[in-house]
Amino acid sequence: MDETFTLLPLHLDPTSKALSNAAIPSSALDTELTTLNALHRTLLTLDTSNQVPPPPVPVNPKRSANITKLRESGNTSFRKGSHPDAIRMYGLAITMAVTRPPWEPAGLVRDELSGLYANRAQAHMAMQNWPEGLVDAESSIECKKVGNAKGWWRGARCLVEMGRLEEAMEWTTKGLEFEGKDGDLLGLSKELEGLLARKKVGK
Repeated sequence: MDETFTLLPLHLDPTSKALSNAAIPSSALDTELTTLNALHRTLLTLDTSNQVPPPPVPVNPKRSANITKLRESGNTSFRKGSHPDAIRMYGLAITMAVTRPPWEPAGLVRDELSGLYANRAQAHMAMQNWPEGLVDAESSIECKKVGNAKGWWRGARCLVEMGRLEEAMEWTTKGLEFEGKDGDLLGLSKELEGLLARKKVGK
């Protein structure tokens, strides 16, 4: 099988050492260079000797502590009824979690994001921001499908409130497949059965 080598006209900034596409328009190449340059900037900020990445574990304790602090601040704001502030705090924690260095455990990031998205979904729901709540619930489920009954329930409830009953039933059914006999999901499933029956009669 013949292999083809293509020489790309890349430019290396002498000051920042960032690579850029010098001539050929290519969105795929630009995306790869953006990722590579971001990794380079992350390596420059390391507190390790010779700026060598540490092993995957343990993770940076400072970042973990800051994420926990932001999540707890969001929880406090939610309990006080300050839902916009809770959304802001959860958003800051999400940003900090998704920008963890790529060599840290992906499972840790998914667990953090699953809970944070689910919490922010709840805050949106408290403000009746149903579309935003659904998006966050979906993001939570994408991060963690099993052991995330709250994410499944909140997504389905948002769909109910938007009048998308059939989708809500599909969502609830799928949630029960992953979560088993979760009480809240079962209760919502029964509620939806009644709503769908009345809707059918109304037609």
